[in-house]
Order: sequence, then C-alpha cells, then structure tokens
Amino acid sequence: MKHIWKYYKKFAGMILLTLLLLLGQAFSELWLPSMMSDIIDYGIIEGNMSYIYSTGLKMIIVAAITCVCTLAGCFTSAKIGAGVCFDIRRDVFERVTAFSSAEMREFSTASLITRSTNDIHQIQMTSIMFFRLACFAPLMGIGALIMALNTSVKLSWTVMAALAAVLILMLFSFKVTFPKFKVVQKMIDRLNLIMGERLSGILVIRAFNTEETEEERFDEANTDMMKLNLFVNRAMSLMMPAMMLIMNLSGLLIVWVGAGFIDMHELQVGEMLAFIQYAMHIIISFMFISMMFIFIPRAVVSAGRVGEILACEPSVRDRGDAVSFEGAGAQQRKEPQTDASVLEFQNVSFHYPDAEENMLSDISFKVRPGTTTAIIGSTGAGKSTIVNLIMRFYDVTAGRILIDGIDIRDVKQADLRARIGYIPQKGILFSGTVESNLRYADPDLSHEEILEAISTAQAEDFVFSKPEGLAEPVAQGGTNVSGGQKQRLSIARALAKKAPLYVFDDSFSALDFKTDAALRKAIREKMADAALLIVAQRISTIRDADKIIVLDEGRIAGMGTHGELLESCAVYREIAESQLSREELQ
Repeated sequence: MKHIWKYYKKFAGMILLTLLLLLGQAFSELWLPSMMSDIIDYGIIEGNMSYIYSTGLKMIIVAAITCVCTLAGCFTSAKIGAGVCFDIRRDVFERVTAFSSAEMREFSTASLITRSTNDIHQIQMTSIMFFRLACFAPLMGIGALIMALNTSVKLSWTVMAALAAVLILMLFSFKVTFPKFKVVQKMIDRLNLIMGERLSGILVIRAFNTEETEEERFDEANTDMMKLNLFVNRAMSLMMPAMMLIMNLSGLLIVWVGAGFIDMHELQVGEMLAFIQYAMHIIISFMFISMMFIFIPRAVVSAGRVGEILACEPSVRDRGDAVSFEGAGAQQRKEPQTDASVLEFQNVSFHYPDAEENMLSDISFKVRPGTTTAIIGSTGAGKSTIVNLIMRFYDVTAGRILIDGIDIRDVKQADLRARIGYIPQKGILFSGTVESNLRYADPDLSHEEILEAISTAQAEDFVFSKPEGLAEPVAQGGTNVSGGQKQRLSIARALAKKAPLYVFDDSFSALDFKTDAALRKAIREKMADAALLIVAQRISTIRDADKIIVLDEGRIAGMGTHGELLESCAVYREIAESQLSREELQ
C-alpha cells in the first residue's frame, strides 16, 4: 500500500478542497432538520406565516449550497481518482517494460494484464467512492449524532441501539467477505491465462480436436469464479435490506418513545421529527460506510497486487554511473586495441535465477567486424541464452561480455541496444502498417532506406504485391501475414537500423532454402562492414560462416569453419550428418 499512497501527495490541494466541500455539504444538510423543526414548532403550530416564509427561504438557500457542494465534490473526487490511477497506470507500464526476463517469469503475462487493468480500475473506483462516502459519512454521522443529542438526550439510547446493530452487521459481513476478494482477483488471472492460451493456440487446439477439452477447462474456471462472486454478492446484498430494516425499526422506536415524551410535554413535535431525521442521517452514514466495505477490501487487495509490480526492482538495470559507449570508452580504453572486435565473450558463465546448475559455462569467443560468426547446437545447449545475455535480458553470472572493448554492464541499456540489430527467434509485428513496423528501427528512416531494407530482406515480392504496399495494414501480432513473411519483415526492421552488430536468433527457420540463401547473400553484400552473429539449427544456413561455434550442454564443444569442424568436432559432425547427405557434406 505504501507504493500507492505516494500518488495521492500530488493531489493534496484537491483532496483538501474536496474535504472542505464535503464539510460544507454535511454542515448544510445537518442544518436543514433543525430549520424544519423550528418551522413546525414556531411557525405552523403558532400560525406565524412570516416566520414560515423567512425560514423556508433560508432552507432553499441552504439546499442550494448543499447541491453546489455535492456537485463540486463529485467533480474533484472523480478528478483525484482518475488522476491518481493515470499516474499509477503510467508507472506500472514503465516498470513492466523495464522488467528483465527474470521478472517476466515471476509475473505471468495474464497476471500483469489483470493488474494493469482490472486492479487499477478497482483502485480508481474506490478512490472516487472513498472521498464521496468514506470521508463524507463520518462527518455526517458525527455531526448528526451531536445534533441529535442536542435535540433530545432522552431519545439518544434509541440511536445507540441502532448503531450497535449496524456495527455487528458490518463486522460480520466484513469477516465473511474480505478473505474472498483476494481469491477473486487470482481467479481473474486464471481466466485471463486460459483465454490468452486459447486465443494464441487456437490453430493447435483445432488441429488436435481439443475444443471441448479447452471449453471444459474454461467452464471450470468460469464456474468457480461465478460461484465465488455469487457468494460474495449474496453476502453483501444482505447488507442493504438489513440496514433498511434497522433504519425503519429505529424510526418506529423513536416515534413510539417520542410520543410518550410529547404526551408528557417533555418534547415538541418538531424536535421529535428533527431527531428522526438525525437518526436517519446517522444510520445512512453507517450504511455508506458499509458500502465502502464492498469496495475497500477489493481495492486493498488490488493495491497490494499493483504495489508488488511497483516494488519489484528489475534484476537488470543501469548502474548509477552508466554512460554512453563513447563515455565508457574514454574511461576504460587507455591503450589502443590491436585485436579489434565488435563483440567478445570472456569466460562467461550463467545460470537462471533459482537454478542450481549453470546453463552456460566458461564461454569465450570473439565476433569481428565484417565477419559472420554462427552458433549451433542441440536443443537446450544454450544458444538463445547467449543471445539473451548479449541483449542484457539477463546479466552474466561470471565473466564479461564486451562490445567495442567495453563491458556492456557499464553502459546504458538503451545505448547498448541501439548498437545491435536484433532479430528474435519468433518474428514479432505490431498492429499498424508495414511501414510503421519498419520505422520501429528508426522513426526518421527515409523512404529509400525502407525500400533498401525490404529489398535486402527479400520482402519485396509480397510487400509490393499487396494493394497498399507499405501502407498495407498489419494485424495485432502480424496474424494476417505468414510465418516466413513475418520473419522477413522482422529482418528488414533490424537491417534498417544500420547497426555495427546484427544478432539473428534462429531467424531463418521459417524461410525456404532458396530465400534463405538469397537473403544471406544480400546481407553479406549490403552489410559487409557489420559483424553478424547467427544462431541457427540448419547446417545449410551457417556452413559458409567465417567461424562456427558448437555448443553442447552449455559448453563450447568446437570452434572453426565448416570443414575444420567436420574433421575435429564429433558433435558438429553428428548434427551435419543428420541434416545433409554425404555428397552435401563435401
């Protein structure tokens, strides 16, 4: 909760104004019963018409003040709620985008979506209700109690009896429903997870005829949530009729007791009617407070869940003294480099958080400008882990990764990634157009640079066969293009960056052999000065590389050219023989 309270400091002035408006509303509403009592006792009973008119005019003015205070209070409380949650939503989004892969594994995507939408919405609604009800109700309740006691002390026990009944009802309801609200939010996470998996894996579900299984899985989660919501709503729905029953019984009790005092000339009719209204104000105030018990427990749970995101510090973050490559170079490179390399791994080891064994052990290699370095190995050998370390999605456990001779942990992440053209294993496109996706690399790309990147990526045939060309719409996630087209657009986006280092994380897997060969040839010609690091599964993709690194169980099993590895590395020879014929190996 402490991570949420700080957002209200910005609105301290508006909160104070809201409280003053609520105070004015409460004061004016409490004044009306007293004025009505005077009209009855000193105007109607005594037949004093001038007093009735003058007091009635005052009541109209007070009612108008009440209306203005109410409307203004609604406006300011709504602005506070919306403003606070705007800031929270912005900071949550910024924090999530700064998360490393470790934090993304800790918080599921479905849970992050729920926390960023449903949970923050709960906070917003409760903030508005809090200033309208939780702040107003105590002012009204305490003021009405004071006014009631000032009107008639002898009737005060009737109000105390009603308050005791209300408090017992509220405590019982709170105890029953509060533990359930946290479960409800977790069930929303589960529903989002199932729905997300179903939507993303719809083709696999259909291919295996498991629609009914998935429907049953969703129905089970949906039914569990429905039952819990029904339980909570039924428990809370009993509050209103129970409170109304207490309020009506209190009114009857006051009339019955008050009638006796009137008969004994110890109480006037107007005073009894005023006391009834004050008693109703007291009970209604507690009714408002009880309504907050519907919102506050859920908001507390939601605030805690959002606070977990805001409190979570990314495991990979810029150091306090992180600078640009130029600044770091001035500090670190005191001697001229005789063996220049764009990328270098120096005895790098790495294990995932909470893992006992290293995923990578003692990895050392160099990637020089104008050369192609390839990495190959069996599934789980650590190929993609190397890519993740280069991009600083994780930090190394031991050793160093250098780019241009500088430890990548000494520079800002944004500056590091600006020097790398990264093509992920799974091509990711964003909703928009072909051109807007390519401009992710650089918003200031010229039309000619975009065309060159498309041409190099062998994407001209399908881009310009579309009716709108570069303006062709791209659906969310690129669902309206094929896997190969998506991969080529991802490659074009990275090539448009004009980076000194390009990292291809198995980025040719969805391409046919002809397109694969043409693309690699075009990249070598157009990016002759850049360093290329290619992670691949296919021997045909990497056999022409200047250097091939063979990984086996997180260690380097061999390093050299295709021909050298066929003779010296059993692991590479086994992979090659499984993919190529004896003639193709020559």
